[in-house]
Amino acid sequence: MLAHVRAALVSLVVFTVVTGILYPLIVTGIAQAVFPYQANGSVIVKDGKPVGSALIGQSFDDPKYFWSRPSATSPFPDNAGSSSGSNLSPTNPELVKAVQGRVDALRAADPGNTAPVPVDLVTASGSGLDPHISPAAALYQAPRVAKARGLAPRAVRQLVDRHTEGRFLGLLGEPRVNVLALNLALDGK
Repeated sequence: MLAHVRAALVSLVVFTVVTGILYPLIVTGIAQAVFPYQANGSVIVKDGKPVGSALIGQSFDDPKYFWSRPSATSPFPDNAGSSSGSNLSPTNPELVKAVQGRVDALRAADPGNTAPVPVDLVTASGSGLDPHISPAAALYQAPRVAKARGLAPRAVRQLVDRHTEGRFLGLLGEPRVNVLALNLALDGK
């Protein structure tokens, strides 16, 4: 019996060291050597200060900025410690009311814009943390942003085009625009 207990304890110690210390150190070392930007959270730095991550959405509500997708995280929007969607069905009255409120807010922010509102501007992503919007969502907001900043609409549309990322490997996913990177580029104009 003691032989079995001793073997179990030795196995516990060996596997704890291998899987709890050595393996994480090796994986972290490889990640730091090969993908340091990603391994450190894809942090976007401006003027030597971190302003956000390219992987986590941020809320913008000033008319001179592009607005992100709504966030369903709690207790506050874009809470990286509480990734979640709303889990409301498309026919749920609460979701319908929330979407209508978001459409109304977009229309109020830019009353002259009669284009259809892109769905990603009024619905949260599955994680509630999506840092991207569709090119259509960015272009929908371009007239409002141009007017609020006193820029030519064409210049703002060109900025959106320059910040549109294509499909991964040319075929996976959808084209997208990172809202934080686009807004930082706007501030640089």
